[in-house]
Amino acid sequence: MSTENSDTTSAPAFRYAAVTFDCPDPAELARFYSDMLDLPVAYESDDFVFLAREGAPGLGFSRVAGHRPPTWPDPAVEKRAHLEIGVADLDEAEAHLLTRGATHPTHQPSPDRWRVLLDPSGQPFCLTTLV
Repeated sequence: MSTENSDTTSAPAFRYAAVTFDCPDPAELARFYSDMLDLPVAYESDDFVFLAREGAPGLGFSRVAGHRPPTWPDPAVEKRAHLEIGVADLDEAEAHLLTRGATHPTHQPSPDRWRVLLDPSGQPFCLTTLV
């Protein structure tokens, strides 16, 4: 991939800052991910919470009225993206997150390598030992 700019003006510098999830309750969902990933709150308002360490990309959570979580694995409400969370032990990580509000959907496409869980807002994410 070429990084050459064909425009005669110089392009501004871009950097990856965050992934933001739509959800019904940003504070609740931020607590869940803050606990899981040990990320502090960098910014908080009634409708948005941002978790990050200074100088590093983070996760955002934005309130959306009438939010409908994606369904897993039914594509009636499509998932747009999901997080892959690296862990040393799938069983231990899953058990820990289930006590903190995650749920375990029935459909597990490859449970020996990935575990699909749903966060408290219903958004799927995966635990894996592959990363």
